Amino acid sequence: TQWKADHEALKSENEQLKTELASVSGSQNEKEAQIAQLRRELEEKDAEIEKIIAQVEALLS
Repeated sequence: TQWKADHEALKSENEQLKTELASVSGSQNEKEAQIAQLRRELEEKDAEIEKIIAQVEALLS
């Protein structure tokens, strides 16, 4: 009887851990997507800066 109770407790704990893992995994995926978006935005800003620098250099020469 004790073995059965222990087994049920372990099954319940295992389900909780699976749920937590899925939640953490989803959160991590969201953060990775956000990082990718920010990198794209940074690349766009860098390109804009390079363009402005080229225009300034053209005006100064």
